[in-house]
Amino acid sequence: MGKFIVKAAKNGQFHFNLKAKNGQVILTSELYTSKTACINGISSVKENAKNGDRFDSKQSTNGKYFFNLKARNGQIIGTSQMYESSAGRNNGIISVTKNAPNATVVEE
Repeated sequence: MGKFIVKAAKNGQFHFNLKAKNGQVILTSELYTSKTACINGISSVKENAKNGDRFDSKQSTNGKYFFNLKARNGQIIGTSQMYESSAGRNNGIISVTKNAPNATVVEE
C-alpha cells in the first residue's frame, strides 16, 4: 500500500508526496498555505485517482513524459515525476490509481 508523506517547506507552507509501496515518489503536490489545506488536497487525490479521466498525460519540451492529476474543477492537484517513455508514464498513472485511494498519511 502507498502512503502520503506530508512535509513542511522552508517557507512555512506544506506539500505532500505520494509514495508507492517500494518507496518511489509517484505524485507530488503544489504548495499549500496550511496543513489543513494540504490534507484536503490528499483527500482530493484519493477521490480523483479513481477516475481515469482526471489524469492528463503530457510530454515536456525536453521529450520526457509526465502526467497531472486534476480535480473535478480542472485544478491540478498533483504532478508526476518525469519518465523516459510514455509507457513509463502510463505505468505511473496505474500506480497512482492503485496506491492513492487507500494510502495512509504520514507527517514528517
